[in-house]
Amino acid sequence: MNYLASRLKSARLMNGLSLQGLADKIDNRITKQSLSKYELGKVIPDSEMIGILSEALVVRPDYFFSDQVLEIDIPENGKLSLFTAKERNRIVEIAKDELGRYLELEQILGIETRFDNPLSGVLIQSFEDIDKAAEKLREFWDLGTGPLSNVIELLEDHHVKVLEIESTEEFDGFCTWVNGKNIPLIVLNKAKLNDAPDRKRFTALHELAHLILEVNHHPEKEKEKFCHAFATAMLIPEERLRIELGGKRSRLSFHELAAIKQQYGISMQALVYRAKDLGLISDNYFRQFYAMFNQLGYRKNEPVAYEGAEHSNRFSQLLFRALAEDFISMSKAASLKNQKLAEFRKENMVV
Repeated sequence: MNYLASRLKSARLMNGLSLQGLADKIDNRITKQSLSKYELGKVIPDSEMIGILSEALVVRPDYFFSDQVLEIDIPENGKLSLFTAKERNRIVEIAKDELGRYLELEQILGIETRFDNPLSGVLIQSFEDIDKAAEKLREFWDLGTGPLSNVIELLEDHHVKVLEIESTEEFDGFCTWVNGKNIPLIVLNKAKLNDAPDRKRFTALHELAHLILEVNHHPEKEKEKFCHAFATAMLIPEERLRIELGGKRSRLSFHELAAIKQQYGISMQALVYRAKDLGLISDNYFRQFYAMFNQLGYRKNEPVAYEGAEHSNRFSQLLFRALAEDFISMSKAASLKNQKLAEFRKENMVV
């Protein structure tokens, strides 16, 4: 199989370029027809042209010779189906590239990557089922009932791959499976979520719900509500919210909600919804509170921001473990980070 042909096309799509766009980027040193022949495997570029293409496509030359094949399942009615073909292809190819390097590193270190779904077979018919499912997952992952300090790292530690990719499309995140049902993948939109860690946490857990809950038999709108409820239940279990609010309430304070938000990393709006769903506040007070919240302009920008960190250092940690234990060379480490060797040395102060 001509891996170079398929990898070249992937790199081009990853950069959002047409064949002519790539030809223009390399100053038309060769025509788009010649590039097409490369991608069809009819002609193999020489080493000089591989160097030119790798510079233009921001990949290392060895990228073109990887034999790793990843298949990402894109549901016909999923969020990605709403994107332009160009943006959909770009995101998919970036995900394949980043995930491929991640999986290769885990393979080098002999790390088991199989994902176990503790909620498999748990039928979801009500919001009570959602709370029980969240409790079961917390118990299975030995999380207790307290705040989750870093959701992204938590998911990665349990073999859910989380990628953060910048996109102009209007989405927070989406999820899918790679290579059948073997690898759960969550993709988050850096452009929208980098400055909103509470929203990033919620989105990651919402997408996790789509992956592991048995909700596909429900209508789309109800399915979304269940996944919202699961994310909220994971961020603050029922017993914790009852303790924090002191039981049923006739009124809530912005200041106490802000304090709970800072502790649990959940938006004030989600807290109020959860309090209403658990019967801690009345439906009537919920509507009054939400109207006031909206009037003050807090729907988009809440008065207090969550200041917790939401990212994972797992890939970097594994990379430097492999380097320290001589599982990989310096050049291979740079390759896995898709960096030139000199750039890798400078960025990581490695001598």
